[in-house]
Order: sequence, then structure tokens, then C-alpha cells
Amino acid sequence: MQYLLNHIESLIFCSPSPISVKEIQKVLEELFGTEVPKKDIEDAIEVLQKRYEQADFSIEIKAIAGGFQFLTKPEFQSSISLLLTQRAKRKLSKSAIETLALIAYKQPITKAKLEAIRGVSCDYAVQKLLEKELLVIKGKDKTAGRPILYGTSDKFMHYFGINSLDDLPMPEDLSAEDVETAQKQAKLQSQAEGEEGDEFSLFKFQRGAKAIQDKKNQENEKND
Repeated sequence: MQYLLNHIESLIFCSPSPISVKEIQKVLEELFGTEVPKKDIEDAIEVLQKRYEQADFSIEIKAIAGGFQFLTKPEFQSSISLLLTQRAKRKLSKSAIETLALIAYKQPITKAKLEAIRGVSCDYAVQKLLEKELLVIKGKDKTAGRPILYGTSDKFMHYFGINSLDDLPMPEDLSAEDVETAQKQAKLQSQAEGEEGDEFSLFKFQRGAKAIQDKKNQENEKND
């Protein structure tokens, strides 16, 4: 029985989608070269389900769509969600992160203005951010040609853990040079803290931009 349990457990574990009793039966019969009763498989799965119901395990075997699959127990889904979010962030390229940060501060903004600030084409970065649903089309500019205006989405706020765009310091007179300086500061801080790759945190970018704006405000007060 234990030998059968181990094989069934491994089949359920490695299957990317719910695996049915019939599929398990077909594999085992070919493996063993003999008939494997359906009831034996069902009984084995029931034993495995009871085993993984115990508090010692963070996963369980659930019946889904006519088959069986290993799933994380509900009480551990928050940690899985964080992992997936962090991995998704790492998948954003340096170009996409910089483009996203600029849009967050300058929205709604056209692609032409983005490219004027960055000095390079933003076509690919914007397309990827749209595919990831971090950007949305906000409308069209009133200038010649009516170019598309881009802005951040609700998913963007969830992605970076902010409640609203009000959480972003958004000085109206943040120049291209200011943005570039904030980006460099954020990148250096990320590297100093041992973060992977060239990606920097949007929050570090925020702090850098805010520091620049605070300095400007202080200078303006002195001049007044």
C-alpha cells in the first residue's frame, strides 16, 4: 500500500493541472504491467488527503475539476501572494521600472513626452507595462494628432502597496534632471542594500524625488 501511495503522491505533486483517477490508473498500469483497481487508487488518495489535512503540512490535496491537485492551505496564501508579487517585480526590466516611475509622477503623459525625458524609445516598456496591467490609457491629449495619454492603474497601487496616488509625492515642477537624479539615488541605495539587479524600489525613488523637492522649497523660502 505504501508503495502505491508514494507513486500516487508523486503523480499528483508533479502534475501541473488536476490529475484524474483514470490518468493515474493508466500510468500505474503501464508502470507495473498489471491491472490497478480504481478503488485502490481512490482509497490511496483518501489516505493521502487525511495525511495532508494535519497541521504539520502547509499543503493539501484537493478534488478539483474532476481530478486532484496539491494546493497551499488558505492560511498560508498570504505568504505565497507576497512571493509571487516579489517575483513579478523582479521580472520588470530596468527600462520598464524607469518608465513606470516617470508615468507615476507625470501622469497623464504621452509617449512622446516620456521619450523626451528618457531620451530613448519607450514603445517596448509601455507595451509590457500595459500587458501587466500596471498602466491604463487615460484618454487622448488635446495637442496635434491627439496622442494617447497613459497613467497608472489600480493594479499598480496594489502592486506597490499604496492606497492611492496621493501617497506619491508628486511635485508639479519635477524636472527631467530631478527625475534622473532621483533614479540614480534610488539605484545606488538599492545596490548598497544588496538588492538584485539594476531594479530599484519605487519608494526609494519617491524619497529621492521628495528630497529634491524639499531642497527646492527651502531655496525658494530663502529667496523670498
